[in-house]
Amino acid sequence: QVQLVESGGGLVQAGGSLRLSCAASGTIFSINTMGWYRQAPGKQRELVATITSGAYTNYADSVKGRFTISRDNARTVHLQMNSLKPEDTAVYYCNLVLHSLDYWGQGTQVTVSS
Repeated sequence: QVQLVESGGGLVQAGGSLRLSCAASGTIFSINTMGWYRQAPGKQRELVATITSGAYTNYADSVKGRFTISRDNARTVHLQMNSLKPEDTAVYYCNLVLHSLDYWGQGTQVTVSS
């Protein structure tokens, strides 16, 4: 069974930085896509960034140039968030796509104060 555990959320002032990490456990094959999604109160969950096992990255327009996704291996992904804005406030979820199946973490709260 695949499990994802996020860490690194918290409260930061606008303009600050945070680094999120996600570690996957269980049977993980090296060919997969990991990513981050977020959900703000009253809004739908939206894509933030994804990275394939070949290191191909994809970002939401709203975070391009401010956020950087990276991965250490098939099991660990990070999201470096710089120049944070109040509108980045949300619960951030780690995602793993493996053999067309989606796995999700429990989420970590990121709050950016103005």
